[in-house]
Amino acid sequence: MKKLNNVLFTQLKNLPSDPGVYHYFDDKGKLLYIGKAKDLSKRVKSYFRFSPHFTFNTKLNLRIVKMLNEVHSLHYIIIDTEHDALILENSLIKQLRPKYNVLLRDDKTYPYIYVNTGENFPRFEITRKVIADKSIKYFGPFSLGARDILNALYELLPLVQSKSCLNSGKACLYYQINKCLAPCEQKVTPQEYSVYVQKAISYINDKENLCKDLEHTMHTLAENLRFEEASSMRDAIARISKSNTVSQMDMANTQDLDLFAVSANEKRAVILRLFMRQGKIISSSHNFIYLNHGYDRDEIYKRALLEFYQFSPLTSKEIVTAHEFEDMHDIQSYLKHNFSRSVKINVPQKGPKAKLCELALKNTQELLSNYAYENSTLYENLEGKLQELCHLDLVPQRIEIFDNSHMQGCAPVGGMVCFEEGKFNKSGYRQYHLESLDEYAQMKETLSRRIEGSDKNPLPDLWVIDGGTTLLSLAKDILDSNGINLDVIAISKEKIDKKSHRAKGQAKDILHTLSESFSLSTSDKRLQWMQRLRDEAHRYAISFHKKTKLKQDSHSKLLQTKGIGPAKVKKTIKPFWNI
Repeated sequence: MKKLNNVLFTQLKNLPSDPGVYHYFDDKGKLLYIGKAKDLSKRVKSYFRFSPHFTFNTKLNLRIVKMLNEVHSLHYIIIDTEHDALILENSLIKQLRPKYNVLLRDDKTYPYIYVNTGENFPRFEITRKVIADKSIKYFGPFSLGARDILNALYELLPLVQSKSCLNSGKACLYYQINKCLAPCEQKVTPQEYSVYVQKAISYINDKENLCKDLEHTMHTLAENLRFEEASSMRDAIARISKSNTVSQMDMANTQDLDLFAVSANEKRAVILRLFMRQGKIISSSHNFIYLNHGYDRDEIYKRALLEFYQFSPLTSKEIVTAHEFEDMHDIQSYLKHNFSRSVKINVPQKGPKAKLCELALKNTQELLSNYAYENSTLYENLEGKLQELCHLDLVPQRIEIFDNSHMQGCAPVGGMVCFEEGKFNKSGYRQYHLESLDEYAQMKETLSRRIEGSDKNPLPDLWVIDGGTTLLSLAKDILDSNGINLDVIAISKEKIDKKSHRAKGQAKDILHTLSESFSLSTSDKRLQWMQRLRDEAHRYAISFHKKTKLKQDSHSKLLQTKGIGPAKVKKTIKPFWNI
């Protein structure tokens, strides 16, 4: 059993009994783990044994035992309350990405459909914020298909189509094509209109019936040779149906609750969320987590709840989890404080809610099985091989690739593309207008801008830089200066006679890590994969540069001169119009 050093022993003996956040570091100063405590002294000392000699506690979770084997020193921050410690812990984990903490990327704000029943002629709209108002009725959250459901309501029912319609005082085109009842000309009373509002509400609560009526409309469009509209409706039906996967479950009451369930296999864990409104499951969402250093169900539940309710409002009266977990009461207190209302976190043992948990866990097992089947592809294997080749801390599940583009210093831009779960994730792409003129400064600006946005868009497992060792060192310096643990590699083109060799399929591009640089055979799948990532970032940056340059070229350079506006330019060139 490993004996620990005297410096750590002294730090532990002098720990205060205040609430706070603690950090574990290895012998190279690399951050390993962040935790929070009501009592720093009791909590941190529970990781260790002081007799017969100073060592770590082997009865803990295997993941924590593995982490303690690497611990060399400790740092802590004293906080006024345990509630504040929980918030700081969550913020630091997202920002600094410790090696042994669970890292989630649930940075979405799920949309709701709402209707203000206090209005005479209410419209259904989408929002991502929930405000306390008894006249406003919310439906959701929807992880998929919210916009399609809203469009379907306006396709099937003669509701007020636009906010401006009621102010015009005159019936518009929507009335002429039977898409509106023209309340602006008092052609319908509020009582008559409310029938259609109730019908829309029933559609939202019964998406199976909604899809049936949409299919009927789709066939009508196809019979009238309106194939493009029919095709669009077919795709919308598919998305609505997909969001309706588990809606057969009915509690036979008007219960509103959010349910969280966690399961794992040898390689990954999955978090499933089910949203029940009016006794029916209306939507679900899930996240996969790659288990690089072992499975800790308690921390996954804790992080899942903190991450989700940081971005999404709490509209249900109850939260149900499929398992008990550590810090459950702390999370409950945090949510109560954050949303200024009482919130219960329950783990049902019997009855309908327990059956609902069984259904959720069954779905998690199905998701794990389907993931293994759907992603048993070239890329999943390559991710593990890349970790071995480049000695990465984690198997990279999410990768961000960076490149810059400019033309002799004009229209400098940066591009970032995202590769996740075996494919390019277009929603993760980012574009940056830059001010720097040389490539080194441009990459520095691009990477710094990316880190600035990490509070809203969590960082990935790996950065890939289009460049050599100089830009690789730059990226590492930027990460270290911000205290962020993140793997970085770079890829550069082979030089022949001091020029980049760009022959497609024959270029022996060079991979760079912090410790070494090496070439792979042009037939090596790992190299081909990295080239594909780099080429996509290159394409994206160049496309953005071209658009930016074209936009700049379409404006007169005179307008960029201080004190010269459109009127003066017009006056200057007017004498030459007839030449």
